[in-house]
Amino acid sequence: MKIGVLCVQGAFIEHIKIFEKLGADCICLRQKSDITHIDGLVLPGGESTTQGKLLHELNMFEPLKEKIINGLPVFATCAGLILLSEKLTNDTNIYFGTLPITTKRNAYGRQSDSFQTTAHFKGIGNYLMTFIRAPYIESTDSSVDVLATVNNKIVAVKYKNQLGLAFHPELGDDIRIHQYFIDMIGHKPLPH
Repeated sequence: MKIGVLCVQGAFIEHIKIFEKLGADCICLRQKSDITHIDGLVLPGGESTTQGKLLHELNMFEPLKEKIINGLPVFATCAGLILLSEKLTNDTNIYFGTLPITTKRNAYGRQSDSFQTTAHFKGIGNYLMTFIRAPYIESTDSSVDVLATVNNKIVAVKYKNQLGLAFHPELGDDIRIHQYFIDMIGHKPLPH
């Protein structure tokens, strides 16, 4: 299994370490030519505006968007969630726009407002979640499966081939969400 990890900015190394621990091969996506055969895609946390700009400058945006639309499983955390969101309430930029949700950027405040909390994650159980300048999901289309909420705010969703989280599972020792994504890849429906 080959997982492509966007490695242009943000917290990508931590994702790679966890996926390799779980037996997956990771490919760092730094330029268009890196986008070859991958079974899954990780859009890490970081700064969504910078990542969006670099995706366009490196001519990676359209090929990745096409792969997502065509069913490539994608795992997005924090900034990655913003990249997937169909609407942003406090930003005029729209990036991939493939996930039918409305997201609020930096909803929990500044870096100094970062926090951890334990909440229930559907299909996994209680999970320690780390929020750093995190967004939250204000609303979803009815076809989106809400996987976790914190203080009545949606912080994790699944829609078809897309898994979006407002928090950073790569910053802890719990590998269950990364395994959940590997399982999503393994159960990917075959193309028609």
